[in-house]
Amino acid sequence: MKKLNTQSPDFQAELKALLAFETAQNPEIDRIVADICADVQKRGDVALIEYTNRFDGTSAQTIADLILTQDDLQAAFERLQPEIQTALKTAAARVESYHQRQKMESWTYEDEDGTLLGQQITPLDRVGIYVPGGKAAYPSSVIMNAMPAHVAGVKEIIMVVPTPKGERNDIVLAAAFVAGVTKVFTVGGAQAVAALAYGTESVPQVDKITGPGNAFVAAAKRRVFGVVGIDMVAGPSEILVIADGTTPADWVAMDLFSQAEHDEIAQAILIGTSQPYLDEVQAAMNRLIETMLRRDIIEASLGNRGAMILAKDLDEACEIANYISPEHLELSVENPQEWAKKIRHAGAIFMGRYTSESLGDYCAGPNHVLPTSRTARFSSPLGTYDFQKRSSLIQVSEQGAQKLGKTASVLAHGESLTAHARSAELRLKD
Repeated sequence: MKKLNTQSPDFQAELKALLAFETAQNPEIDRIVADICADVQKRGDVALIEYTNRFDGTSAQTIADLILTQDDLQAAFERLQPEIQTALKTAAARVESYHQRQKMESWTYEDEDGTLLGQQITPLDRVGIYVPGGKAAYPSSVIMNAMPAHVAGVKEIIMVVPTPKGERNDIVLAAAFVAGVTKVFTVGGAQAVAALAYGTESVPQVDKITGPGNAFVAAAKRRVFGVVGIDMVAGPSEILVIADGTTPADWVAMDLFSQAEHDEIAQAILIGTSQPYLDEVQAAMNRLIETMLRRDIIEASLGNRGAMILAKDLDEACEIANYISPEHLELSVENPQEWAKKIRHAGAIFMGRYTSESLGDYCAGPNHVLPTSRTARFSSPLGTYDFQKRSSLIQVSEQGAQKLGKTASVLAHGESLTAHARSAELRLKD
């Protein structure tokens, strides 16, 4: 891992270089995705079947071969071992409980002249969630994407998941059952995103698409945005740990590994206020890496984008954290709630030495779909509010129309919009 020191005259440049990540769109991927999306939009189910057979090595003859019903999802759940069933239900219940508290409610108030103003909250009608498939099994992604939609009151939750060579993952399908998914299509890639966005003869058009995917999925989500809503275009996973030296070095080392093992371009950063403690964590990493199944990925990630930063104190560490705006921020310090008050930008803040980031990934309750690549400066975790929308309510009283009509008339004439002005003026008594 790179070693940085805030007292170095080159620190800001080194930090900027550390965080730099090429987010520009790949023209070749964009071209391929554009062709796939246009083809699915034009030929519907036929194109979807062809791309699924080509890219996933399946042999579907009709769209029915790619559809799973609630009965199929329940059967997958029942095939699991009891302890896995319990873990899924526990995680789903905690995520549901947390997201219930995010649910927005409609509200109104009246002016003194009797004019009613307010906001009406309604759920989206139908959403699509994308879940990676194949060797990767992410039941947690199913729960984190589907449960807030379910809590929001979305009537139809359509899940798409690729099944390379027809391999279906029971844990993923069981998670869909537990989280209230309505129907599953075993398709993936840009073709799945296009089907959800435009609709086909069998895949219903959705209002919003959420969930992670590869570069082709990300490019497809960018392309269809505007036709449908999307959650975000996520970058590599990130963790930033601020440690004051009171947490066992092995714990911090493993927390850094937990994000580095995602892929070679994930980012793990540790900020400490003591060089001996940073050295202790490094020694722990050197020892523990031998036990990691994904050792090669972890080493590549830490070598490519990992770093240890020596800060003069925790105040400075928090300011650096605000600049980094990490996806996951661990405050592995004494009095973490007090230090959390100094954090302005982070996707999720994990407070205290017992709060490993991995608990948030699976079962703590808050959503694990979080802003990456410094976008926590202006965006938030996925939540119930992402599956609700707001409509303004305006009911002007006769008395209110006299006052508002005159104001609107003046402003409309100022914009040379005569019909606007006359529309308001016609309701004036004088």
